[in-house]
Amino acid sequence: MILELTPEQEAFRSAVDRFAREHVEPRASEIDESGRYPRELVADAASQGLLGITISPEHGGLGRDHLSAALAVEAVARASATLAVILVVANNLVADVVARFGRPEQQARWLRRLATGASIGVFALSEENAGTDAANQETVATAESDGWRLSGRKVWVANAEAADVGIVFAATQPGARGRGITAFLIPLDRPGVTRRPGPDSLGVRGLGCMDLVLDDVHVASDDVLGEVNGGFKLARWALDGGRVGIAAQSLGVGQAALHEAIAHAQQRQTFGRPIAKYQAVQWFVADMATELEAARLLTWKAAAAQDLGTLSGAEASMAKLAASESAHRAADKAMQVLASAGYRRGSRVERLFRDIRASEIYQGTSEVQRMIIASAVVGDEL
Repeated sequence: MILELTPEQEAFRSAVDRFAREHVEPRASEIDESGRYPRELVADAASQGLLGITISPEHGGLGRDHLSAALAVEAVARASATLAVILVVANNLVADVVARFGRPEQQARWLRRLATGASIGVFALSEENAGTDAANQETVATAESDGWRLSGRKVWVANAEAADVGIVFAATQPGARGRGITAFLIPLDRPGVTRRPGPDSLGVRGLGCMDLVLDDVHVASDDVLGEVNGGFKLARWALDGGRVGIAAQSLGVGQAALHEAIAHAQQRQTFGRPIAKYQAVQWFVADMATELEAARLLTWKAAAAQDLGTLSGAEASMAKLAASESAHRAADKAMQVLASAGYRRGSRVERLFRDIRASEIYQGTSEVQRMIIASAVVGDEL
């Protein structure tokens, strides 16, 4: 078993890390303070190919593997959790899905635009009563002779403020739950599509989250993405990839928290010596580093499985669960190490502490991940 990155992966990670330090980190605090969607920064990321990391060069992407994508997301997340999540949506939940399930004409129309940032996409699955229970879709698509009519409301749609196109899920057989859901690839300038501001959030601010209201929106038969009534399978595939992306994002936030804790412990003195000399602080740092490294290996394993086409739901869930919870603990310990210096509003650790909490909620809560993992483990044992 080879656990080392290739020279190409190392070079790519270094390039993205440099971009994050020089272009992302200086703007991260302002994004958090204002809550504004960072359009210019997204454009900068697109210029580096970061909106189409795994998309083939034929369609304007970088043509890299999913492990490289995870490395890029982690590097960006060390600077800004917000931009990292935007990249996860753009890559794992939109471009990758169109590349996998889109018909040639859909790919020809959208993939290059998505990979180069000419168009921004959204993944509109969540509803007021369809979050953890994603099969409970209340958005309905009614069949017509020349297509479908969609009505419903999607919530917490990241990127919606700037998006041109969306993967929208609707019940084409209401009451059939996962057996009757279809995905549609829809330009968001269609008559009947309205964007409405959503609630403010504690952390990961600036995602451009809005609600999408669909009021009798006409879509053509050619707008179906994948198969009719096959949308829930498509969503689960996308969410597995998205969970690997969120695992990488979590690692970046956790690594940033570890860095802040170490830097402060080396500088802060009590009783005539740096607090890094105290065993209590050393054990905090040791636990943080160990847990993050273990989660990183799970994340890399899951990303490598994506490239092999063997990624299971349990592997994706293990990566997300381990990374999000270890990063949350890292942010909490960093807050303890910095004490009042970290607790004050506007400190980097305070932002990291708020940002990481969401990683245990979106893309499936930690409880959902445990359900998926337990189901797989019990099934193997029976």
